[in-house]
Amino acid sequence: MPDIKLTPEEMRYMSLFQDVTRVTVRDCVIDEEGNRIIFLVDPENMGMAIGKGGSNIRKLKKIIGKDIEVVAYSENLEDIIRNLMSPARVRNVKLIDSNSKKTVHVTVDPQDKAIAIGKGGKNVMRAKIILKRYMDIDSVIIN
Repeated sequence: MPDIKLTPEEMRYMSLFQDVTRVTVRDCVIDEEGNRIIFLVDPENMGMAIGKGGSNIRKLKKIIGKDIEVVAYSENLEDIIRNLMSPARVRNVKLIDSNSKKTVHVTVDPQDKAIAIGKGGKNVMRAKIILKRYMDIDSVIIN
């Protein structure tokens, strides 16, 4: 895992998330541009983190006043991309490393392309933020 330094604000959000959900957070990313907070949790804790019918997410959104997103963490590139693109069905993940820039090409089921990209490209931006932070990947291309 890369050396990630958390800001006091990120630590406060992580503490709040843990108080509300009773789930330990691996990481917290504040996306000012997207007006959202992205939490990474272990895959086995996703259900508990989200809460019945999304109750924990709604509660956190009301307290914080920003959109809340929860992603299952994985150290494996393909697994974390599948988690970031969910519910889009990922068919293939290809990492291209050239001229000190890393690009990941994600092939999704054709009917899931809009889901993978997200409204205004927000899912691709989330993937870019997380993949840059953990795997030093510079860009994400959805095919």
